[in-house]
Amino acid sequence: MRVSFKQNAFARFVVLASLIYFVLYLIYQFIVKKYTFYDQKFIGSIISTAEYFIKLVGYKTFTVLQDRDYQVIGIDGSNGVWVGSNCNAITLFSLFSVFVFAYPGHQKSKLWFIPLGILLIHILNIIRVIALVIIAYYSPYSLSFNHTYTFTFIVYAFIFLLWMIWVNKYASKTNLKQTTNAHEN
Repeated sequence: MRVSFKQNAFARFVVLASLIYFVLYLIYQFIVKKYTFYDQKFIGSIISTAEYFIKLVGYKTFTVLQDRDYQVIGIDGSNGVWVGSNCNAITLFSLFSVFVFAYPGHQKSKLWFIPLGILLIHILNIIRVIALVIIAYYSPYSLSFNHTYTFTFIVYAFIFLLWMIWVNKYASKTNLKQTTNAHEN
């Protein structure tokens, strides 16, 4: 039994998501990253927000300017943490957006679900930076492990959870039923 590419929702999703992500990756690598102004401003906003909440709970903080932009945040008495372009979550926003956009579903739902997901990922990323700053103060020897493993797992699990919510609650059930019926015939 031969199922055409048009009828195979999974194959269509994988190809469409890969192509869109590749285009967004190229745009980021050759435009946004090349002209780091946007990256730096976004990193600065993450650091400013994290600093606000850390100060709110009573810590005295410091930030370090690098090329006129904030790049390091910490609690006095620690080395702080460096927030680089890989830590600003822009690639994660793209990954999440591509998954939702490429998966079947109503366009109107995508218009609010994608921005909401990006906002939630951004908030989680700020919480991650705050947690890493606190870890750098109290337990600097575990900073690398938590940055590399703990928070990577948490962030990707959260993105997967958001995508599963999309798939199970908002994706077009009629498209999935049509695909399932095509496979059964």
